[in-house]
Amino acid sequence: MRMNVPAEPDPAGLRPLSARSVVLSLLLGVHPPELPVKDLIRLVEPFGVGGSTLRAALSRMVSAGDLRRTDAVYRLSDRLLARQRRQDDAVHPRTRAWDGDWEMVVITVTGRGPAERADLRARLTALRMAELREGVWLRPANLDRPLPAGLRQVALTYTARPDEPSRQLADRLWPLPDWAAGARSLLAHVTAAGDPADRLTAYAAAVRHLLADPVLPPALLPPDWPGEALRSAYAAYRRELSTALGASEEAY
Repeated sequence: MRMNVPAEPDPAGLRPLSARSVVLSLLLGVHPPELPVKDLIRLVEPFGVGGSTLRAALSRMVSAGDLRRTDAVYRLSDRLLARQRRQDDAVHPRTRAWDGDWEMVVITVTGRGPAERADLRARLTALRMAELREGVWLRPANLDRPLPAGLRQVALTYTARPDEPSRQLADRLWPLPDWAAGARSLLAHVTAAGDPADRLTAYAAAVRHLLADPVLPPALLPPDWPGEALRSAYAAYRRELSTALGASEEAY
């Protein structure tokens, strides 16, 4: 039984993004993640968001802690800056040559409440790990990043070489055919989309889908894996946004 988070569903029935989602999609795609309100008004218009709707959404987002406002400039909050870093890593994952080792995390702390357990599961999933059985998480050691130091307060970390063949183990841990089918559907959708709002909706779904890509070593992936194609398509769209915003492509 595969135990990781389900893949992004087929995007054909995606609903148009709300004003809040349009603003976040724009700010998450630029560096630094801040825009004057006059630029936001100009940029959201092709997505069907009027000026009064935008101002109401910005006010709610500041109150909710999504954005910070300085004079007439809106910037992502610290919480959403962390989300932007995860999104950037999804588009440009840092990998290294894989020698067959796996990272393993074994949860050792007991007596945690449901909220704490859910938070830990979310943190481990964000690290692109999958749960083999309750409290045992692992993935191939091909990502060029250390595990967070705070993880050692609740778990033991290991480097291991499972007896089970790595390709077979990867197939058990991740729904690879489902993820690939979702990625191909998204690629077809973004290629066919012509309306700016439809394109933004599709690319927002694409980056969410990339966050669930396990970024496995090529030797463990099915043939014609579409992960790189989806990353390239989203990166190209983000360069389009960069041009529209007057930002340099070097910022990406």
